[in-house]
Amino acid sequence: MRKIIYYVATSIDGFISGPDEDISGFVQVGKGVDKYLSDLKKFDTVIMGRKTYEFGYKFGLQPGQPAYAHMEHFIFSSSLTLDNPSEQVHICPLDIQKIQELKKDEGSDIYLCGGGEFAGWLLENQMIEILKIKLNPLILGAGVKLFGSSKKQYRLILTDQENFDEGPQILTYDIVYQ
Repeated sequence: MRKIIYYVATSIDGFISGPDEDISGFVQVGKGVDKYLSDLKKFDTVIMGRKTYEFGYKFGLQPGQPAYAHMEHFIFSSSLTLDNPSEQVHICPLDIQKIQELKKDEGSDIYLCGGGEFAGWLLENQMIEILKIKLNPLILGAGVKLFGSSKKQYRLILTDQENFDEGPQILTYDIVYQ
């Protein structure tokens, strides 16, 4: 069965963006970013919420087009509508059965591309197996939390740690559901 890997940039204080979706303080270049981009090539499927998909519009993503050309996209939303979406882009209602189906499908592990609320919902339903954090050396103080409004508590086991000269670390954890 495929695993869901939440691979996301975060500040020291646990925000995946600052107020008004500001990500300007996150490290944007260097070996840590190169590692992240290389790692993304290993995924053939990405899941995300509507806000994360629409966030891509700020960076040139055209509505209905895939954010990652080599991946099948599943956007979980009850309100997003797209005219003429690419064959790679699928809009699905928030449904745990659809997530379970995706995990059973053939293919690589599944890349969870942000958003805090969607990630929090997946965490509460014990669907994320691996948390891979690009830990940035900054404090944001406010913004979008790593797991949105989720209040669940789980133990993590550190399985890998990589340090990069530009300041970020990539920390990989297994999530222990008990």
